[in-house]
Amino acid sequence: MKRKLWIWGGASFALLLLSATAALSIGAVPIPLMHVWKIMLHQIPGLGDRIAADWNAASEQIIWRVRLPRVVLGMLVGAALGLAGAAFQGVLRNPLADPYTLGVSSGASVGAAFLILFGLQYALFGQWTVPVVAFLTGMLSLGTVLLLARTDGKLRMETVLLSGVVMQAFLGAFVSLMVAMSKQVINEIIFWLMGSLALRGWSYSVVLLPYLALGAAILLGYGRAMNLFALGERQAAHLGVHVERTKLIVLLVSTLITAAAVSVSGVIAFVGLLIPHLLRLLVGPDYRLLLPLSLIGGAVYVLWADTIARTLLSPTELPLGIVTAFMGAPFFAYLLRRNKRGMTSSGG
Repeated sequence: MKRKLWIWGGASFALLLLSATAALSIGAVPIPLMHVWKIMLHQIPGLGDRIAADWNAASEQIIWRVRLPRVVLGMLVGAALGLAGAAFQGVLRNPLADPYTLGVSSGASVGAAFLILFGLQYALFGQWTVPVVAFLTGMLSLGTVLLLARTDGKLRMETVLLSGVVMQAFLGAFVSLMVAMSKQVINEIIFWLMGSLALRGWSYSVVLLPYLALGAAILLGYGRAMNLFALGERQAAHLGVHVERTKLIVLLVSTLITAAAVSVSGVIAFVGLLIPHLLRLLVGPDYRLLLPLSLIGGAVYVLWADTIARTLLSPTELPLGIVTAFMGAPFFAYLLRRNKRGMTSSGG
């Protein structure tokens, strides 16, 4: 397994590196790939002096001040959503589980839309008011979902997803109400709900990185437990897994990194649904592989989706959430159809 992890992990990291280089190169002002590498390496102490600066100053400013902060944030957001999606699917044993369908994104949206509607987006913590409140309401949403799904002191996995869908619909109605009430700020609310990485500086990555690092350190240690969950909760308990504690920790940590990602980028749907499934087709169902590869795969996916969003209709920029929804919604429909077909064949 370690050899397989090194091979797939190395290939995924190489793809991420190439994708980041391409994203830095592509834009309204194209920058040659070789210049991108030189500009990046030029900043390394001891190495930069050996590289001749044969690029113009404008290209360097575009890389460092405009594109690189956005590329780094896109990778962090994608990594958080991809990892959280794989963890949700593993512990819930449901291929349709992801941060979006469990109501976390809708919970964050309610907080953000409320602040924007009443002009309070800078009232408490300056530019961080919307991210902080969106994070708190996203966590509150999951807490409500867990309460709805708990029976006799235990989390019923078959009801967690249903509770998430109910919560998403309920909170979505609140968001729609606030959109209907808004007049002057309706575009601002809708733009946040559609998700975007535009006008995000380094400070947003600094906020998200600790949550992602801590969450990844915890979740990557539960790969074996999620493999055993596939056998059923009773069998997993017999093999030494603390079932209730594992479910609670994985759900809370996954929601933590999801809420942190949504709070800085807005709602970006289907990343956590699509990436784990694509990787499962490539590497199999072993969560010791799926969790780290979903982290890298999510970063690659959001990176390319954001590149498409800002270049497809240039100079007009598409919201990132629209691009990911266009790619993710058909895949979600495919999963629903496949699951329905499987249920029909097993029942017949």
